[in-house]
Amino acid sequence: MKRRPTVLASVITAAVIGTGLAAVAPPASADTAGCSVSYAVQSRWPGGFTAQVSITNVGSPVSGWTLAFDFPDAGQRVSQGWSATWAQSGARVTAAGTGWNGSLGTNASTTIGFVGSWGASNPAPRSFALNGTACTGEVSPLPRDAMETVAAMQPGWNLGNSLDAIGADETAWGNPRVTETLLDHVRAQGFKSIRIPVTWSNRHGPAPDHTIDAAWLNRVREVVDWALADGFYVMINLHHDSWQWINTMPADRANVLDRYNALWSQLAGAFRDHSSRLVFESVNEPLFAGGSGDEQGYGLLDELNTSFHRLVRASGGANATRLLVLPTLFTNADQGRLDALKATFDRLRDPNLAATVHYYGFWPFAVNVAGHTRYDAAVEQDLVGTLERAHATFVTNGIPVILGEYGLLGLDHNRPGVLQRGEVLKFFEALGHHARSRNITTMLWDAGSFLNRTTLTWREPDLFAQIKSSWTARSGTASSDQVYVSRTGAITAESLTLTLNGTDFQGLRHGSTELVEGRDYTLSGTVLTLTAAAVTRLVGDRAHGVNTTVEARFSTGVPWRIGIISHDTPSLTDATGSTGSFAIPTEFRGDQLATMEAEYADGSNAGPHDWTSFKEFHATFQPDHGSGTILLKQALFDEVTDGAPVTLTFHFWSGARITYVVTKSGASVTGTANRS
Repeated sequence: MKRRPTVLASVITAAVIGTGLAAVAPPASADTAGCSVSYAVQSRWPGGFTAQVSITNVGSPVSGWTLAFDFPDAGQRVSQGWSATWAQSGARVTAAGTGWNGSLGTNASTTIGFVGSWGASNPAPRSFALNGTACTGEVSPLPRDAMETVAAMQPGWNLGNSLDAIGADETAWGNPRVTETLLDHVRAQGFKSIRIPVTWSNRHGPAPDHTIDAAWLNRVREVVDWALADGFYVMINLHHDSWQWINTMPADRANVLDRYNALWSQLAGAFRDHSSRLVFESVNEPLFAGGSGDEQGYGLLDELNTSFHRLVRASGGANATRLLVLPTLFTNADQGRLDALKATFDRLRDPNLAATVHYYGFWPFAVNVAGHTRYDAAVEQDLVGTLERAHATFVTNGIPVILGEYGLLGLDHNRPGVLQRGEVLKFFEALGHHARSRNITTMLWDAGSFLNRTTLTWREPDLFAQIKSSWTARSGTASSDQVYVSRTGAITAESLTLTLNGTDFQGLRHGSTELVEGRDYTLSGTVLTLTAAAVTRLVGDRAHGVNTTVEARFSTGVPWRIGIISHDTPSLTDATGSTGSFAIPTEFRGDQLATMEAEYADGSNAGPHDWTSFKEFHATFQPDHGSGTILLKQALFDEVTDGAPVTLTFHFWSGARITYVVTKSGASVTGTANRS
């Protein structure tokens, strides 16, 4: 390569990280990591420079490495490099080893370099990381067993609806293309592991080889390498393949098994020499169609998991001891499913295995049906029971558990209002605590409803703050995060019951002002009461909606935000329409819809889920506060008797209940407001 003329005659040692190239580490055991780096500017001229980077691996031997660092100045760029594969995204620079220097034994070194440009200044990078390990010159122990590895993965995040999306490419389900900047941002939020779901169904060829598309495999490898360079533990799998073709195994066992084995053989070979922080998961949410039931499903899943284990281990390299993750049938924690997977572990007798289950909440609460609008004892019991069964079956027997996906089914930024915010906060606060107390690693399922991947901002910062806090501490909550005050009635004192969760109440704050106990509020046991005078001041001009918020603060965790809301009783108006489009004109008047009941004149339940009068939010009805309507869905009318009046009872969060009668006649619907 032709070099530019040297303007700066002397070599500038810009930074030496750790002990530099002279470092000689003690012999490294099989479970250590460590590195040192020397960075030197060799020549510089206006707007450009060359730099040399010398790397020494002082830990265990590595097969395949990526060095990562950040330029301190926004104008610094790598234009070309040598002895490594160089890439840059924003300030982050990565250099991956090539064939001739891709492996580094203990105390082995390699030197790489690049030509760069600079703008206002050209400072040296402040820190470097090799395969995610900070290059300080020190040797750090890596987790010695599966239990330690899984503990080091806490907390985790799912890159959902990207590489698992079914369609033309990874953007098919609405998320932008994955970038290094996205992964950097997620890492900066405190996540230590990332699950990268991958769907391979339409990304490989026909039998017998089922050759994976090279471009797709390279793209997956690229994202994996970025994540490893960020210091993540990374988990990849076969994702929607589970219901696209693996589920046909009862009727097509040989072909499914051949295809499954072909994919994992290729993946094991492709990632054979990757860092031990790369983790393989055999299959996502396995299910089998047309079979004879759970017992057959247990046998088929055991066959897949066993074959996966055999293929990966036999491929050698880092795969000989790589952490492998095996799911239960449907990836749920019913005791029979846990016991069946435990039998597989007992037979494999491999210390580098982990179990995985998923959890999306007590179903009636998670989708808002059957009147389960609150995080109550039934919701808590379901949560605790799920985690406790997984803990008792696996963790107490030395097998780590990864909650590979968790969330709430009805929590979707495209379907606002299904779940009340305060009740959602209680759920995530409790889940974090109960998982942590049982040594279960959690991986948040995020398909875009938590982190906006375009703006790299949390859609609900308070919710993420609660989730993050739950990783280390409990937070206090209350019976509600809403205080409804009649807009026209007399203002009175308002009370909430605190749930301390082992914390101590520290006080109330309004903005930057501390409220005064005795004057603004009182506390009797766990009953917190805002005085009438304080409520009068807080509601201000009493405009409909949230007038202001106050914060209850506790000794640990995040504050509990309480909205002070002015409202009048909502008003519904007569309407006509069709079963495919029926909207009730509604004046919400500061109130919010909680749920809806549907009953015939004789008191029997109407509509879908006829075992309950309370219908499923969004599936059968949906408020639109912006347009001032409540939309009744086709799914409701599909299961309503023609000509039979149905009384709908709308329950609002203020406590208001309003009835409305609808009658279907063929495809036509009439609606009448209650005049009482």
